[in-house]
Amino acid sequence: MKKFILFLLFVFCFAIGYSQEEVEKTTEVQEEENGGGQSAASKAMDATATQWSFQLAYQDMPSYYDDLVNGSPRRPGLDNYLQLRVVAPVPLKGLTILPRVTIRHYEDLSNGKTGFGNTEIFALLIPKATDWGSGRAGIGPLMTTPGSKDISKDEWGFGFSAAIVNNSGQWFYGLLFTQSWRSVDPRVLQPSEDPNEEGPVDSNANPLGISPFLNYRFGSSGFYLGTADIVATYDWNTKGFYLPLGLRFGKVWVLEKGSINAYVEYRTSAIYKSWQGPAVKNSFRVNFTYTMPVGGGKK
Repeated sequence: MKKFILFLLFVFCFAIGYSQEEVEKTTEVQEEENGGGQSAASKAMDATATQWSFQLAYQDMPSYYDDLVNGSPRRPGLDNYLQLRVVAPVPLKGLTILPRVTIRHYEDLSNGKTGFGNTEIFALLIPKATDWGSGRAGIGPLMTTPGSKDISKDEWGFGFSAAIVNNSGQWFYGLLFTQSWRSVDPRVLQPSEDPNEEGPVDSNANPLGISPFLNYRFGSSGFYLGTADIVATYDWNTKGFYLPLGLRFGKVWVLEKGSINAYVEYRTSAIYKSWQGPAVKNSFRVNFTYTMPVGGGKK
């Protein structure tokens, strides 16, 4: 029922957007003519742009691969989660700070447990020298906070994040890197010294996350096609590598004082044999993001 309601909301949002078609086209042309380097539609898909961003997403993972890991069946992961992500820019004279907070509420249907996962916080630091208008590069600290004990690890994690993005014509592409040091939750990544342990185990993990993305916008229609929320992960301890693949189809509405980005995506696992954690077989996401330039947009 929840998936059906979310689907109806997504379709409704698309239908409402057609009434904004003229606003979109006018705003898009103004952006290009003003030589801003990056159109409003592109900024709506860009988490590194200097603008407020409020994201609400629902992700369903109905099936996982059940092959063998160290002689035992691979464990499934959590079933679904609701995600809230907020980006709050701090523009300074020679530097822009982009703090980003990601909060997820998980549901584990296998044991009936629900709760918040480890909250991720990072602040991307973008000097003026690495902001070339159509794209930018930055680096900054990353931290994860404790979550609900039945769903996640009750401890802190620390690391850093880095990003580089660029916009060229109808293409928007880039890379996001994260490196963290923390203990693992067996429901997310099985500990290397005892992969068959059933309870929380104090085992360190140092996962490197690489998130490539590529989006193509179809003219001034607002529609676009791109990669899903892909995070390729390498665990330095177990030498395991995990690579998901997927596609995203969405639409951006450029309004007078902000933008709406709505999309659906599908994701599966492409490389997972050496990975000791869960490997999703089918995953679906519905997303709504509202972005607003610093200062509230156009007057």
